[in-house]
Amino acid sequence: MITKIMDVSEEPINIDYIREASEILKNGGLVAFPTETVYGLGGDATDMEASRKIYAAKGRPSDNPLIVHIARYEQLEAITENLPKTAKLLADAFWPGPLTMVCNKNQVIPYETTGGLDTVAVRMPNNPVALALINESGCMIAAPSANTSGRPSPTKASHVYEDLSGKIDCILDGGPVDIGLESTIVDLTEDVVTILRPGFINMDMLREVVGEVRMDPGIVYNDKGTTSGARPKAPGMRYKHYAPKGDLTIVSGDEDDVVSKINELTAQAIASDLKVGIIATSVTADRYDQGQILVIGDRADEKSIAHNLYDILRRFDELGVDVIYSESFSTPQMGQAIMNRLLKAAGQKTIEV
Repeated sequence: MITKIMDVSEEPINIDYIREASEILKNGGLVAFPTETVYGLGGDATDMEASRKIYAAKGRPSDNPLIVHIARYEQLEAITENLPKTAKLLADAFWPGPLTMVCNKNQVIPYETTGGLDTVAVRMPNNPVALALINESGCMIAAPSANTSGRPSPTKASHVYEDLSGKIDCILDGGPVDIGLESTIVDLTEDVVTILRPGFINMDMLREVVGEVRMDPGIVYNDKGTTSGARPKAPGMRYKHYAPKGDLTIVSGDEDDVVSKINELTAQAIASDLKVGIIATSVTADRYDQGQILVIGDRADEKSIAHNLYDILRRFDELGVDVIYSESFSTPQMGQAIMNRLLKAAGQKTIEV
């Protein structure tokens, strides 16, 4: 299979490319497309064979649910049952945007799309290309991130091509994404709204809309850079994700201690003939004297850290590093989400100093 790349990064969007991609979806094929979070790998959410193709292309475990992308609230109502009032409140506040709601499903969406669960995860992306594709195709689009399962999520079309070239029909290249981290996932099937995956929309923002909100204990990040150890409720959270090829370790603590420890670890690794990568900020980068140092952003601009995270991990793959040391990032709004992704990428491997 030859994977076609279609440039839709310019305004107005090339409608011919959108129509061509829509026909691929309607005929059971797969299309990678940009959203405001990461690039998604899309297929018709109501087509069980298309969902099977998504799992096969990604090498994704079949119990890891796919998120259904829609363009109108009525589509959520059409594929769910016992929809709580909180769904409309959250949709009015955050859709289109980086919020995924887990609701009880009806028979419209097959189990192949939901990972065998009686719930369905749904969101409305805030990206003109994604919305145009949903509307033009007439399909609700099942779409996980458009990468090989376990690899860092794609924030550029080139990342998608690197992982999935020859495995999918086409890539809609909309340029670099905006946010760079996957959507917040909330469970609406219980009495209290529960965060299953942190993202750009944090707990405080959710509480302003619906009142009480809790965090799934399986994803709680604490000051030591580790989770509570409880098993996550969302099936996909059981697996190591976002991982670079190099062995990643997160070092947390006061800035001076962290810099000193990373320099010490780097010297030891280099003495053992290992190639080292360091994830630093614009403030700390010049305090590291060895290794491949990449600046992820500025702590005062946490969006820059989120935006650059996956690209940094992929760049270390290109540099061929053996080990990676990263500072931890407890920023005000997105710190929970950033650390969630880093901890998954590191397989929970942390050092506190």
